Amino acid sequence: MVARMSAEPETERKVSFGFEEVTESEKVARVKGVFRSVASRYDLMNDLMSAGVHRLWKHDAMNRVNPQPGERHLDVAGGTGELARAFLDLADKAGKRRGIDKPATAIVSDINDAMLEAGKARADNAKWEGRLDWVCADGQNLPWADNSFDVVTVSFGIRNFADRVAGLKEFRRVLKPGGRLAVLEFSHMTAPALQAAYDKYSFNVIPQLGSLVAGDKESYQYLVESIRKFPDQETFRAEIESAGFSNVSVTNYSGGIAALHFGWAV
Repeated sequence: MVARMSAEPETERKVSFGFEEVTESEKVARVKGVFRSVASRYDLMNDLMSAGVHRLWKHDAMNRVNPQPGERHLDVAGGTGELARAFLDLADKAGKRRGIDKPATAIVSDINDAMLEAGKARADNAKWEGRLDWVCADGQNLPWADNSFDVVTVSFGIRNFADRVAGLKEFRRVLKPGGRLAVLEFSHMTAPALQAAYDKYSFNVIPQLGSLVAGDKESYQYLVESIRKFPDQETFRAEIESAGFSNVSVTNYSGGIAALHFGWAV
């Protein structure tokens, strides 16, 4: 009689958590901890770190999305819901121009409940009652059926995924054919001299701001490191295309501090 060989336990793949290498499950847990810690000061810190310029990047990204009346929008890793509210506002304006009374709807999805609670507490949500929902969900395992949305957006969140490509494939799955994907993320400067100056600012100023404003230097140290570990614009474009998107374009902002990757679901 031949004894059955016992299966070797699977070794979890290692991924980056800033400059550390950790398992995927550990990254998920630690990212949750980071954003639970900074949730109450998240919007203020974004304004301070970028001198408010991140709002201009998001405004341009949403204009590129071109929201339309009646569309359904999913904002993954949406945190406090800034993009979702902008989507609804622009869709209403488009409907008014065209004489179409068909309200758009939006869902803010985030794996971190503390970020969602910070977003739901905002007073300006009242304007969108019945049209703006909040769902705690993993961007790599979205709880919606295939072909559910016209638009999926991710703003400064995909670099925190344990498996970025798995997330992109999920975005494609829940998008309708011909749907739009917009991923706004910190990226790589287009000039090496600028990158060196930006690195100096990032590593010396941002963690200190995090300590003074949010009382959490370590979380902002991670955020700076995670930006440096994110792939360059062309590498990330190829990942999006491999996940099932076509005509993927890249728009650099502020010399490449951030970049918008925009594509269409095939």
